[in-house]
Amino acid sequence: MEIKVVELEFEEDINFILGQSHFIKTVEDLYEAIVNTVPHAKFGIAFAEASGDCLVRHAGNDEELEELAADKMLDIAAGHSFLILLRNAFPINVLQRIKDVPEVVNIFCATANPVQVLLVETQQGRGIIGVIDGESPRKIEKEEDIIQRKQFLRKIGYKF
Repeated sequence: MEIKVVELEFEEDINFILGQSHFIKTVEDLYEAIVNTVPHAKFGIAFAEASGDCLVRHAGNDEELEELAADKMLDIAAGHSFLILLRNAFPINVLQRIKDVPEVVNIFCATANPVQVLLVETQQGRGIIGVIDGESPRKIEKEEDIIQRKQFLRKIGYKF
C-alpha cells in the first residue's frame, strides 16, 4: 500500500467539487443537476469508472473545463470518483442538487482553493482517503474580520 498526493489547482475563476459516486450514469445525472439548477453555469464533469473498461467518462457545456476535468480525473485515477469544474457559479449553487443525485455517495470538497487529494494505492487500484483544502487557519477572527466577512457576503449577493 502506498499513499500518493495529487495537486488540484485551477485558474482563479474556477470552483470545483470532488466526490464519489457508483454508477456509469453519474456523468449524465450530474450534468442534468447542474443545468437544471444554474443554467448559465459553465462546467466540465469527469467520472472515473471502477469496472469494465475503467474509462474516465466526461461531459460538460464548456470544452476547456470538460477536457481539464477529464485530465485531472485521470491524474487522480480513483475508481468511482468524480470531479466537477465550474465557472459562473459557486459550489453552493449546485451542491445540494449534486448530493441529491441518487448515485452520489460522498463529497470530499467543494472549493476554489488549491487542494491536495490524498490517495491510497494498492494492487487493486486507488481510492481517495481525504483532501487538504487550502491552508491551515492562522488566527481567530476579530471584530473587524467579522465586519469584512459580512460585507463580502452582501457584496456577492449571499446576504441582504
